[in-house]
Amino acid sequence: MNLDNKKEAARKKSLGELGELFALKSLVDQKFDTIRNLNDQKMNEKFADIVAEKAGKRYVISVKARNKYQINGKLNTRYNLGSNAYENAKYAEEKYDATAYWLAVQFDRTSFSIYFGSLDSLNGSKSIPVNKCENGIIGETWELNKRHYFDFDYYSNK
Repeated sequence: MNLDNKKEAARKKSLGELGELFALKSLVDQKFDTIRNLNDQKMNEKFADIVAEKAGKRYVISVKARNKYQINGKLNTRYNLGSNAYENAKYAEEKYDATAYWLAVQFDRTSFSIYFGSLDSLNGSKSIPVNKCENGIIGETWELNKRHYFDFDYYSNK
């Protein structure tokens, strides 16, 4: 792997980790409890990044963090959950006795948005349609273009 590829891999990994931190805070803000970051125990658990509870229901959550815009300047409208998303989600649901959900964190240079929904709401699609989330068609909008206060240059698509 050449140096540029290593830098890009590190940038994407770091963006994912930042997204998970934002996800954890948003779950607290939304009054979830017993929140557990699964990556603290085992990296790359099938489907799941977080297990959390709310009102007696347990959720197993896949967090996807992406830049709002692609490198070509177009809106990044779909966040891929992976080719085996439904099989992996079923495994995680059984392992954690929980229902599969997704949480999408959309970053821009000065703001972020957070969307949350059930895997079932995607009707078999293997990606989160954040454009539909933003329009209120799928999932819940927890934050919309909220200002963040950190230097985003490192995380931006180059």
